[in-house]
Amino acid sequence: MAQNSIKFALNHMVNPRWTPQQLIEAAAEMGVGAVELRNDVGGNSIVDLDSASSAGQRARELGIEVLSINALYPFNVWNEEREDQAETLAQWVHAAGGRGLVLCPLVDAENIASDEERKAGLEQALTALDKVLGRYDLQGFVEPLGFPISSLRTKGEAIEAIEALNLSSRFSLVHDTFHHQGASESDVFADMTGLVHISGLEDPDVTFEDMLDEHRLLVSTQDRLDNVGQLKRLLSSGYNGYVSFEPFAASVHQQKDPVVALRDSMTFIQHQLG
Repeated sequence: MAQNSIKFALNHMVNPRWTPQQLIEAAAEMGVGAVELRNDVGGNSIVDLDSASSAGQRARELGIEVLSINALYPFNVWNEEREDQAETLAQWVHAAGGRGLVLCPLVDAENIASDEERKAGLEQALTALDKVLGRYDLQGFVEPLGFPISSLRTKGEAIEAIEALNLSSRFSLVHDTFHHQGASESDVFADMTGLVHISGLEDPDVTFEDMLDEHRLLVSTQDRLDNVGQLKRLLSSGYNGYVSFEPFAASVHQQKDPVVALRDSMTFIQHQLG
């Protein structure tokens, strides 16, 4: 894949003020081929089958792919409640015509589980989710979170569990540029990557160990996370999926013209890759 043929997508976190329909319409206006819906953006969340179906209908009308609903959390703490949540979210993804469900692990400073317990919990969750997602022919997008207090920090650990269970046809990775840097992981595992999330960090006083979602901006010339370098490695290693903007910073959400800001970031990235 040529590096300048990058395929962008819009995660609903680019502007939680938009309704799902407005997100999809913005993607169409920008010539972006896909969106990620969310269940955690307040009043504009996907909250039931009706909201999922309505979003899916608008996406089909405009030729926009629904990549995922983001997210099941904490997916790797499996119990009856999590199974019910997974079933519900899988139904919503299916109703929206989506490709899969993003799976985020527990982030908790008070989590005292041993490495063996965390591994067992991860494998239990993947085994159970294979059955849930399989009923709707959906993918599971496993997103390791690079925070120091995350129960699943690295993609390598996720791959080890997926391959041990022979479930690589059901599960793939989310390569999140923010979390990749936060986990100090070097390998990009392009062949196991199903989705890429991008966001930038600019504050020079925030370390990679201390950075939080609130610091996540659109990617610009001041980016400290080496988004462009990460994307070059992914694309040159064969990744040909979507690259989805996922900024959490309030300053991004308060932009007067989010479409202009997104286009500026897209243009910068394309120029750097091209």
